[in-house]
Amino acid sequence: MITTLHIQNIGIIEDISLNLNKGLNVLTGETGAGKTLIIDSLAILSGERFSKEMIRKGETTSYIEACFYEPENTDAIEGNIIVSREININGKNLCKINGRMVTVNELKEFMKKIIEIHGQNENQTLLDANYHLKYLDGFIGQEIIPLKEKYKENYIKYTQIKEELKNNYGDDKERERKLDLLKYQLNEITEANLKETEEESLEEKRKIILNSEKIVQNLKEAEYALGENTIDSLSIAIRAIEKLETIDKKYEKIATNLKNIYYDLQEISRDISNENEEIYFSEEERDEIEQRLDLIHSLKRKYGNSIKEILEYLRKLEEEIKYIENLEEHNNNLQKEKKIIEEQMDSLAEKIHSIREKASQNLAMSINKELKELEMKNAKVNIKVKYNPEEYYKSGKDNVKIYITTNVGEDEKELAKIASGGEMSRTMLAIKKVLADSDKMPVLIFDEIDTGISGKAANSVAQKLSIISKTHQVICISHLPNIAAMADYNYFLSKKVLGERTNTNIKLLTEEETVKEIARISSGEVNEVTLKYATELRNKKAS
Repeated sequence: MITTLHIQNIGIIEDISLNLNKGLNVLTGETGAGKTLIIDSLAILSGERFSKEMIRKGETTSYIEACFYEPENTDAIEGNIIVSREININGKNLCKINGRMVTVNELKEFMKKIIEIHGQNENQTLLDANYHLKYLDGFIGQEIIPLKEKYKENYIKYTQIKEELKNNYGDDKERERKLDLLKYQLNEITEANLKETEEESLEEKRKIILNSEKIVQNLKEAEYALGENTIDSLSIAIRAIEKLETIDKKYEKIATNLKNIYYDLQEISRDISNENEEIYFSEEERDEIEQRLDLIHSLKRKYGNSIKEILEYLRKLEEEIKYIENLEEHNNNLQKEKKIIEEQMDSLAEKIHSIREKASQNLAMSINKELKELEMKNAKVNIKVKYNPEEYYKSGKDNVKIYITTNVGEDEKELAKIASGGEMSRTMLAIKKVLADSDKMPVLIFDEIDTGISGKAANSVAQKLSIISKTHQVICISHLPNIAAMADYNYFLSKKVLGERTNTNIKLLTEEETVKEIARISSGEVNEVTLKYATELRNKKAS
């Protein structure tokens, strides 16, 4: 339940705090005082879309915070959950659950387990077919629970086997396709006969071939220079120095050094000459190198960034092929187990379907009875339970949808097609009344549920809200004295102009103030007659 609601800068609300209680909480007040803004704020806190036009004029941020008491919620701290949402005029959101920042979607997922809002535009659970199944199973109660639990046990095993078979290429066609692909890749790499360092060697050869003319030209130039000039000059120099050796010993050393250089140059000259003679490049060799490099580059694009990575991928291919080829027996056992589980699930699902189909008629009858009491005399609900033999769901093989006809002679439609927000809210009220004991939603909020009703229908709505509030916290905005009189707690909203700004105020009424407010909304005046009427209504609640 909501214990405290704090709202800042939403429309004409500047800053209000509201302490709410168990049971039926009814909000009444002046027209335009901000009653709907309270519901809008709770919708925003539940993760719904927010328009920046809702931010109070002159302010840059809006802030909404609520404290919930949910002792069984695992996210609660000693039973308390504090949820907040701050919205900036630039569109930025800051959402928190117990101080932990969350996304808007996370906030929405969390809050939909706590609050249901039913008004002109907020009947999400009534429009969600997943909830229709929950409504029906909740109505059935204990009878279906053991079957669903047994079915769920099988469903968990079934999904695990399906996942394992998927990972094990359990489908024969899929496995063959995978093996064909892997073997193709294996052959492609194997036939290439790659060597880990060959790409570098080929690149070097390719570089030499591309520069062959330049190499030949410069080798010839070097050979010519050494042969014709340098070596002959050194020979002349050596002979000249040798003539001085008898004069001074130091010339002997110079001559020796010159001879060493002379012999080295002769060897270098021979090497250059040999290189020049051995250089031979054919177009065929160049084409072979280019083709080999193209093949390597193609394999790199497919299987790795280097030959080393390609060879590692080859090793993994061999292992995976061996693994898949040895899976057949294991997969066959899994397929047999899966078939047994499917047979068990089919049997359970048929029993569940039979129970649901029968119960759907009783639930529809109960809801239709409530709708008549809510002055929707021509409305008729039909709950369709469709069995899907080809699909397994978490809770059986059924699709459950609620359809409704609101007027005589019209075709039945899905609940989502109901145009009137008041009709939608009363339909939800009828469902909630029937499911009051089994429905686990902690907080129910009704806005404009009294649209277009009075008299007997108003009394019926009030009584049903009161019954539902025994097992849920109910927050309701109303303009009807019948509903206000049934409230466990009455809140009055008013607006005041301070300076040039309008502000919303909210007050929890005493019993005397409650009677006066019931009198006011019954006829617009508080006098002896309306006070007597209001007192009678409150006495009926007490009785």
